[in-house]
Amino acid sequence: MGALLVGTAGAQTTDTLKKIKASGVIQLGGRDASFPFSYKISADADPIGFSADLCLKVVDAVKAKLGMPGLKVQYTIVTPTNRIALVQNGTIDLECSTTTNTAARAQQVDFAPTHFVGSIAAAVKKSSGLTTVAQLDGKTVATVAGSTSIQLLRAYRRNEKLEIGEVSGKDTSETFLLLSSDRAIAMFLEDVQLAGLIARSANPGDYKLLDERLRDEPYGFMFRKGDPQFKALVDETMSRLMKSGEINDIYAKWFTRPVPPSGVNLNYPMPNPVKEAYRNPSNRGI
Repeated sequence: MGALLVGTAGAQTTDTLKKIKASGVIQLGGRDASFPFSYKISADADPIGFSADLCLKVVDAVKAKLGMPGLKVQYTIVTPTNRIALVQNGTIDLECSTTTNTAARAQQVDFAPTHFVGSIAAAVKKSSGLTTVAQLDGKTVATVAGSTSIQLLRAYRRNEKLEIGEVSGKDTSETFLLLSSDRAIAMFLEDVQLAGLIARSANPGDYKLLDERLRDEPYGFMFRKGDPQFKALVDETMSRLMKSGEINDIYAKWFTRPVPPSGVNLNYPMPNPVKEAYRNPSNRGI
């Protein structure tokens, strides 16, 4: 495809800006249920949210760079299991959701500077009486297919010698349904995403997060490797948003104010790891 140009040594290099210029379209990857980062409020609408807003700032930078104010934005809805492949094969130019920047993934794609830091936690029903992760021994928990929480849970299980069963949903909404319908007694995911799922559930007061956190998770936007020009544009845009403080207003919009479609307010003030990520922008993963 046009985005991949074979070099003289046989290695593949990427020119995303050339591809965008030729097609008149920038291809974004988003999610349909990762509230409040990237989610849809109707079937035919583009994703909205914190990640979506930040990605549109990158789109503005691409428009300016290419002199294309009328550049078209086209979204593809991705899942945790297909998002890396869709970046690699050129289906999407920039993946804008809640992907954790890990060393293994960074071998396959490039990451933008961290725009959020979540912590892997467990949500349970208050009626379960559970207060610690260790009490999940002998029980079944839910995880999102393709998420980093699966590996963390399995490592925890081995280290603590616990017998924990596991069921998976294809996305966060389907996985939360496993918890709400009692097919799983707990759900593992980043704490802020769990808070969002609980806030939008039919009975938010029925749930709580256990105090323990398994690991901090830095989120970054993904794009193809081997494209220094596009990487520089993405990095410069995100770093400017962070250092100027503009990102603080975007954060407040989605985490401390009522958001569509139902006016839910997460009341989630910016945690210290996020503040530090904005003070010192970097694409350092885990």
